[in-house]
Amino acid sequence: MIVLRWLALAAMAYLLGAFPSGALVARAYGVDLTRHGSQRTGATNALRVLGKRAAIGILVADALKGLLATRLARACVGSDWAPPVAALLAMTGHTYSVFLGGKGGRGVATGLGALLALSPGALLVAAVAGVSTIAATRLVSLGSLAGAVAGAGALAVQAVWGRAPRSYCLFALGGAAFLVYSHRDNVARLLAGTERRLGQPAEL
Repeated sequence: MIVLRWLALAAMAYLLGAFPSGALVARAYGVDLTRHGSQRTGATNALRVLGKRAAIGILVADALKGLLATRLARACVGSDWAPPVAALLAMTGHTYSVFLGGKGGRGVATGLGALLALSPGALLVAAVAGVSTIAATRLVSLGSLAGAVAGAGALAVQAVWGRAPRSYCLFALGGAAFLVYSHRDNVARLLAGTERRLGQPAEL
């Protein structure tokens, strides 16, 4: 029975993350985000291709996927390991969506939603680090990476100090590593000095 519960958790979390919210919003504008800009379906590419209104809607929808998957996890399995596992699976589904042929976003908003469910305090640390970095550099990718590292560090400290389950270290380490990997092309452009800054239009 416990195996079936874990399988149900895995399917639920992945499919929630895989729900193509960004692609559906873009379709309402008559645009296929997988063919424009970075070809990602997240809020950053939507901002460059579709504008602020669409980007905000996609940001909220993508965050809700991570929040719901993580919140529902404990009900499925009843284990401290369930929420971080569900969070990672939701991010995986968002980035490699079965509904988009393995395409998707980079997992930032979905990860933020999951982090809200795990630790609002760690989310606040991530948000401050991310927003301040973006404000200073106008580089969304650098802000995303800074927020990921800061949020992961805050969550890990809480887990080590006993203010959160030790199992949450799984998401702290795995979530940060996932986001660094999903931004590997951005990292290459950051190192080369060719990364687009906030406000620059996408290459259509």
